[in-house]
Amino acid sequence: MSTSPPRPSQRAALPALWLGLVLTIAVGAYAALDNMTTHVLADHIRATYPAVGEPGVQAGVTTYVAILLTVGGLGALGWLATIWVAHGGRRGTHWVATGLLGAAVAVAVVGLTTLDTSGEVGLAPLMGWLVLLPCVPGLVAVVMLWARRRTASTRGSANTP
Repeated sequence: MSTSPPRPSQRAALPALWLGLVLTIAVGAYAALDNMTTHVLADHIRATYPAVGEPGVQAGVTTYVAILLTVGGLGALGWLATIWVAHGGRRGTHWVATGLLGAAVAVAVVGLTTLDTSGEVGLAPLMGWLVLLPCVPGLVAVVMLWARRRTASTRGSANTP
């Protein structure tokens, strides 16, 4: 499959796509380092399950970190795929970006709203909001890809009789 230079809309969206990748990696790194620094996950588990001992808290933290790193890894692959498609000037970049944004928002909303057996949100709210953070540049990129695509097609149709 041959590639062509990125279209203007694809080129304009690349900084937002790269920012999304960086934020996704940063959120994963924060989740991995949380147990050594801010203890957001452990404190949330302790608050929602006061009767659970320290081994149970650490098991919960390990589980959440594994989940967050898996989601972050899949997110990073999605960003890289979208950057690759956009950079290669391939058709359908706007569809790829839109589909991956929809999946990312769905995962983030699940993390923010899923109740644990304690009746509280399972994932620490700060972590849930951080998972949603990379969706912001994703939304910017999708809007840029669709808006510029629409503008280009409008210009092209205005020149035809």
